[in-house]
Amino acid sequence: MGNKYYTPDGFNDQFPGICGFKRELESKLRNLFLLNGYEEIETPGVEYFDVYKEFVPEESLFKFTDSKGSLLCNRYDGTIPTVRFCAGRNETLPARYSYIENMYRAGKQGGGKLSGFTQGGIELLGASGAKSDAEVLAIAIKSALEIGITDLQVSIGQVKFYKGLMKQLGIGVEEQAKIKTAIANRDTVTLEKLDISKEDKETLQMLTEAGGTYDAIEQIAPRITDEGAKEALNNLKEILDIMGRYGFLKYVSVDLGLIESSDYYTGMVFKGYTYEVGFPILAGGRYDDVAKSFGKEIEAVGFSISLTLSITALMRQEKYAPAKGAAVIVGGDFEAAAVTAETLRAEGTAVIIDTTGMDEEALENYAKEKGIDTVMFMNGGNA
Repeated sequence: MGNKYYTPDGFNDQFPGICGFKRELESKLRNLFLLNGYEEIETPGVEYFDVYKEFVPEESLFKFTDSKGSLLCNRYDGTIPTVRFCAGRNETLPARYSYIENMYRAGKQGGGKLSGFTQGGIELLGASGAKSDAEVLAIAIKSALEIGITDLQVSIGQVKFYKGLMKQLGIGVEEQAKIKTAIANRDTVTLEKLDISKEDKETLQMLTEAGGTYDAIEQIAPRITDEGAKEALNNLKEILDIMGRYGFLKYVSVDLGLIESSDYYTGMVFKGYTYEVGFPILAGGRYDDVAKSFGKEIEAVGFSISLTLSITALMRQEKYAPAKGAAVIVGGDFEAAAVTAETLRAEGTAVIIDTTGMDEEALENYAKEKGIDTVMFMNGGNA
């Protein structure tokens, strides 16, 4: 039969109930972002390949050429285009932007992940420090709560801490790659085989132990001599202090081993999880060096939340209520039906007018199959 009846691998159609539910969640996020001063922008679904080539592996991008032979790609995320947008303007900083858009990632499907999915997010550009970091983290938590994700756990780490620790321990670049992988995989066996002192091995193994808040920082702090790493720990303490004032500390745990994105991020990083989904539903952090790719020096911090994964979680957690379509169907005499329908619509009720001439029994059966609550059959102006 060919492929015309199917969607490509990693891409799905959205059924009406799910699509309507998704739009409701998008509306909640838009309102939340706006209330916090983040103005919405919309970037193209297609970018020049050069926009992403420094930040995303080529095999993760959907690439193609235009009629002039220029290499293009689909939008991979919301962060890089937002930085491009800001860097190309004489913007008064700090600038606050938000977006809710479809993203496209090659080879990312499986286990509930899709190649095409919807993300919402914010980017705070031109602001540094723990207060700015905490603002973004707090809005990330608010976002999950706003759309109904109440069982939330957010792990926060610090890339600058890891880099400072590597400098303190005198570990070279090649060895760092192996250590980074071992820490990300909680692989203490590999760390034990390193040619470093027993005390340094113990310090690295502490990075595999996620959990806790202030206690996780206080436990490792006496072992740290590098000033950059110390500064990073203080940054995390300040963020925890602010989360406590917001009442969000219960959602947060410190994970000093959260470093797998250290080539992209420059400071605080975080990932948020909920049960029934094996991937983080939200993620973010500080990325002060990204704007350099566009010829600007702009400090930045942001986050994104996957609406697609969040809806999967809500459905599996039995917190999903499909959006309803029409509440009423009106049939019979067409002119009377049209007048009645417009009156109900003016009152805010979604109404279908039968245009096919169904009799009353057929109309009742149709409404039952479609989940329409009320049937009105007009007979010369009367129901």
